[in-house]
Amino acid sequence: MRSTRCAALALAVTSALGLAACGSGKGDGGGEAALALPGVAEYLAAPCPEVGTKPATDKEFTYWSMWTADEPQGKVLAKAIKCFTEKTGVKVDVQWLGRKLLTQNVAPALNTDTVPDLFDQDISQVKAAVVAPGGTQPVEDVLDYKIGEGDKRVRDVIAPSSYDIPQNKGADGKIFEIPYELLGNAWWYNKDLIKDLQPPRTMDDLFALFDKAKADGMAAVSQDGDINFYNAYFFTQLAARYVGAGGLEKAAQDKTGQAWKADPGPLKAAELVERLAKGGYFIDGWDAAKFPQIQQRWADGDAAFLFVGSWGPSETREYLSKQGGTKGVAYGSFQFPQPEGATHRVVEQLPIGFAVTAKAKHPEAAKAFIAYMLNKDILSGIPAVADNLTPRADLAVPDSLKDVKAALESDAEHAIFMDGLDALAAGKWVDNVFYPLNNDLLKGKITAGQFIDGLAAKQAEFWKTTA
Repeated sequence: MRSTRCAALALAVTSALGLAACGSGKGDGGGEAALALPGVAEYLAAPCPEVGTKPATDKEFTYWSMWTADEPQGKVLAKAIKCFTEKTGVKVDVQWLGRKLLTQNVAPALNTDTVPDLFDQDISQVKAAVVAPGGTQPVEDVLDYKIGEGDKRVRDVIAPSSYDIPQNKGADGKIFEIPYELLGNAWWYNKDLIKDLQPPRTMDDLFALFDKAKADGMAAVSQDGDINFYNAYFFTQLAARYVGAGGLEKAAQDKTGQAWKADPGPLKAAELVERLAKGGYFIDGWDAAKFPQIQQRWADGDAAFLFVGSWGPSETREYLSKQGGTKGVAYGSFQFPQPEGATHRVVEQLPIGFAVTAKAKHPEAAKAFIAYMLNKDILSGIPAVADNLTPRADLAVPDSLKDVKAALESDAEHAIFMDGLDALAAGKWVDNVFYPLNNDLLKGKITAGQFIDGLAAKQAEFWKTTA
């Protein structure tokens, strides 16, 4: 797959990055032969399951997709569309528009009568670009739609933590999106290079792993430093453990900027990032190379660890397969350990799903299709073809993603990637306030204290000039 994380940040990144900084599943069904998953050909040729909720009146609907037709997710959705039409007679007018559909297509169409009935993207970007101007309608009723598995409804098969979260609710307090794919973050390592690793329980344990890698003659951490949101993950992951899910977003909306200083947690998180920055842990050239050069160096064994989203295995697996030969990675992963004094157990996720426009002419059919996508036989294509995770707990999971899946299914607080900071002011807050300071912190150019002081000052200035 082309990383949906790129989709989440399409407001702030180039088109090329939106297509490149995201993994691509292999055509063998999940990318790991030992899995009991159907292959691509088998999945696409399988019989269509029955529809659980059929539209009573609608005979068509329009769907604008964030995927291209030749991407793994595009192939899964095309199968779902074909099956839905076969079982209901409803025609689906689909346009495969790619990652920038919200800013280039959906948002510009909101003040016209030419809007899609259905579109998809991650909840952070949808909220910023379409929900905020009133462009969506609630989809809570879809939770009670049958999915074609006896009496099972949507709410019976997807995890509440994937949709019943503040970031997925509009001003009316109602849900605006139903997810069909989930992303998570993790520290990745090669089990063949780092044997018998025990997941670190403390930050000192984590730094001890880094120190051991250096002592063994390896760089500790690969980091594609030209991607702003990759650089942001370290601070946001750690800071969220101090302030809780939603805490960073709340601090960023403080018009005075002083919220960053009122709570000691963000400074403690920044001090850990400073420790990472000044410890000589990053691989040489990390801040000057172009993505995905540094990530590929990790796959080649030049560094011990890589922190990136759950697309990491499929993306690096694709790179290695193109090199030829039999070299691979025995993927292992673990979550950030809990920092000392942090009281919130937080796991980051990014749900990708469907939303229905406020002006939809055929919402009935669009919503019925959403429910059908959650059918087990249809949704199994996300792990099988696209090598990714879903909000259903009962689907097979690629071996490389099992630890990430377990973290997402834990009882920890669920925060979306970067706690939704990238959605503030349509992406302008991170571009103007956060990213420049965070990059300087990670590069060791400023101290943790200077980072927090800079956030407070620049944020106050930003909100004075931003409506």
